[in-house]
Amino acid sequence: MGITLRDGPIAEVVVDVPPVNALPARAWHELAEAVTDAGQDEKTRVVVLRAEGRGFNAGVDIKEMQATEGHTALINANKGCFAAFAAVYDCPVPVIVAVHGHCVGGGVGLVGNADIVLASEDAYFGLPEVDRGALGAATHLARLVPQHLMRAMVYTCRNVTAAELHAFGSVLEVVPRDKLRDAALEVAGQIADKDPYVIRRAKESLNGIDPVDVKRSYRFEQGFTFELNLMGAGDRHRDRFVEGS
Repeated sequence: MGITLRDGPIAEVVVDVPPVNALPARAWHELAEAVTDAGQDEKTRVVVLRAEGRGFNAGVDIKEMQATEGHTALINANKGCFAAFAAVYDCPVPVIVAVHGHCVGGGVGLVGNADIVLASEDAYFGLPEVDRGALGAATHLARLVPQHLMRAMVYTCRNVTAAELHAFGSVLEVVPRDKLRDAALEVAGQIADKDPYVIRRAKESLNGIDPVDVKRSYRFEQGFTFELNLMGAGDRHRDRFVEGS
């Protein structure tokens, strides 16, 4: 359990943090390290990021945050999310994410910064941040859905399905859950068969023409999370979540 890196031409980074893959701060940093290590290995041609368990990712571990005195847990979680999202984006080779079940909060940050997204039929995506007294990952959601839908999702905390994202073109394929890993590996294999030097330059060039600096944009969002925390809204909503879980 935890974060596992299986190296090779098609490297797999597997998240398994029961019960729902809500990651404590340490795990976000471990995820960042695993993706970074995979990309820095010259034999790696593509990375597949996937998860075991009930869903792909449930964001940060709010229970850990509320059980920790002071602001240390909040700051570490924000730093960990920033590092993990950046590692996916900056990975020198393409990163394919395979999403099943829930993908909310920080999960959207990972998916939005990936190169290719595949999802199972039961996958859904959302940002419950407003209901948790926080903000963030709208930067990444905006890479998955149109602008006005992104705003509606942030304000209302509604979710969208894998089928909806497939219609927008942000999810490449929607498959049965038991076929998800195979589908991701098939796409990864198509990339791995290409000239690895050319693929690495392709990743670098595509990042270079992005109209939005995703790291700067996300850091701007994080500033509002700190403000909400200072004003008491963060603790108030996180306590409500923990009490109701």
